[in-house]
Amino acid sequence: MSQSPPPILNSPLPSILASEEHNWRPLRFLNLYRFFIAALLVILFQLEQLPPPLGSSAPDLFYYTGLAYVAFSLLAMYPLWVRKPGFLFQLSSHMLADIGFIVVLMHASGGVSSGVGMLLVISIANGSMIAAGRISGLFAALASLAVLGDQIYSAWFGNPAHVNYSLAGMLGFTLFATAILAHVLARRARESEALARQRGIDLANMAQLTEYIIQHMHTGVMVVAPDRRVRLINSAAWRLLGMPTLPPNAPLQDYGNDLEEQLRLWQRARHDQKWRINPQSSPHQVLVQCIPIGSVEANGALLFLEDAAATTQHAQQLKLASLGRLTASIAHEIRNPLGAISHAGALLAESPALENPDRRLTEIIAEQSQRINSIIENVLQLGRRDRTQAQLLTLNDCLYRFLLEFGHVHPQADSQIRLESVPDGLCCWFDPGHLHQILSNLCENGLRHGHPAVGRPMVRIVCGRMGENHGYIDVCDNGPGVPEELRSTIFEPFYTTQGKGTGLGLYLARELAECNQAQLRYEPDERGGSRFRLVFSSRAVDGMS
Repeated sequence: MSQSPPPILNSPLPSILASEEHNWRPLRFLNLYRFFIAALLVILFQLEQLPPPLGSSAPDLFYYTGLAYVAFSLLAMYPLWVRKPGFLFQLSSHMLADIGFIVVLMHASGGVSSGVGMLLVISIANGSMIAAGRISGLFAALASLAVLGDQIYSAWFGNPAHVNYSLAGMLGFTLFATAILAHVLARRARESEALARQRGIDLANMAQLTEYIIQHMHTGVMVVAPDRRVRLINSAAWRLLGMPTLPPNAPLQDYGNDLEEQLRLWQRARHDQKWRINPQSSPHQVLVQCIPIGSVEANGALLFLEDAAATTQHAQQLKLASLGRLTASIAHEIRNPLGAISHAGALLAESPALENPDRRLTEIIAEQSQRINSIIENVLQLGRRDRTQAQLLTLNDCLYRFLLEFGHVHPQADSQIRLESVPDGLCCWFDPGHLHQILSNLCENGLRHGHPAVGRPMVRIVCGRMGENHGYIDVCDNGPGVPEELRSTIFEPFYTTQGKGTGLGLYLARELAECNQAQLRYEPDERGGSRFRLVFSSRAVDGMS
């Protein structure tokens, strides 16, 4: 089932201007502050605990202005909750209300010298931090004009003793300085917040991208914590280890004792070599390389896992190209004189004056010429290994077609080779020509080494599955089997136990298997005789129905 990449977060750089969405909450807090200040003044007035000079000039005006201030704060809660009308309208109305109510409270308390005007500094600071642009300067200007207007009113219609233009000017200057400073600090805070938000998006993008890349890497990746628990494992490593059903943060030992033991040895030596392990539930040979995470001895390790067959195949591609050119040259140089020798031997054999002993010599020339030609053909096939064209093959159809073609060349195969079992729907990714060559070599080998004491040689072909995702083909014979001391040498080139053999059949079969990321190995047959098992890679049965 195909997988699509995870979605990548994407958003434009947030504006450095004030965002209404982020400013509704500060505006609500400002309204709560307004409510508590006004309510406190009203309560203290009723308890007759107002500190002088609050309300000293006009107590009734101070009291009713405080009540109106409380009522405005309560009424403003609903529009703030529903966010209607708009943010700028509500902010402006709140700031104008603060300026108006505080200036009246200041007038009722004896003018600018009462200190009530300092409440304007707090309101202007809060409004300037929330507002964006030059509107914060407008609020400071309106507040300064209101303070100056109160002084002019007191000088003309009120008590001239309450007039203090110096304090009024200093308060106006403080309001402007507060508005500018609050606006600059708020703008920098918004820029920092926007940068942090963008960095968060970038980090989230990088985390998703890194996770996607790791999960889709062909190389297996495992992250092992200092407590030897697996914190991360990607799909490739999971497949190479046989797809174990383990919970997250499982101990490394649950993935295989060999893996845990090799990690322990690496932590002692800290070398860069790769190891080969054989997972119990996987037919793969796996190459493991460790890299320390961090510089502390107790830190974890990063494990890279690779399919040994795929790595070997990749390492051999360079020499295969050279081998192909070399074998083509050798074939050309050898076949010409070989053809002349073979042709001369054939002409000599047709001579009527040839004695029987000499005729036997011509037969030897023909046999050895044919053997040299077989060796050249096998070497040429090795040189063409790099031209692999894998296809999705249904093994049931493939094997029946192979037996039909093999029977044309070996008539005895119809009675001496038996196809026993092929699971329905078992498929593999393999080069059909390479598979035919491997099976031909194995079947010819089985027919050649069948034990005459048991009767005529019988070769059995058996297919099956190893676990859930690995298919295999067994080619079994009823011969004497391979002695244990020789099992490590049967796949070496030019090794043969018969004088007529070239010694390249099993070597060629194994090389062709590795070229298709499969494994060919020898196993004793429980019925007696030999069994050669061709194990496909995990990719080989992706087409299984």
